[in-house]
Amino acid sequence: EGKRDIPVKLWVAPPTKMDQKQLTEEGHYGVLGVAGARMEMPGCSLCMGNQAQVREGATVMSTSTRNFPNRLGKNSFVYLGSAELAAICSRLGKIPTREEYMADMGIIDKNSESIYRYMNFDQIEDFKEIADSVGI
Repeated sequence: EGKRDIPVKLWVAPPTKMDQKQLTEEGHYGVLGVAGARMEMPGCSLCMGNQAQVREGATVMSTSTRNFPNRLGKNSFVYLGSAELAAICSRLGKIPTREEYMADMGIIDKNSESIYRYMNFDQIEDFKEIADSVGI
């Protein structure tokens, strides 16, 4: 938070509109935008390779579920990891050492109750109103 120029290009694609709404309400969208992140439409996965590709030979940390040669860009080096690892990589501008990873995960773990919450569609008023209006 408060850091303006992260040392990487960061794309953020929330998995659902509900996640996007929550991130916006909590102020995270603003923080990511100020840091220079490119905010994508919510969906099950950012389909890199379709909308965008990285520069040739780039190294990429992705939370995508798929990886194969040249998917994200010609001759790119792609590593798949968790959202937590991707966040740490974007802050550092590199894949962390074990010590760097454990230090940042200590901060995340300390705040885990506010970070890891299951979101129920039936408990979010905007979504409940829409669901109630649909006849089955």
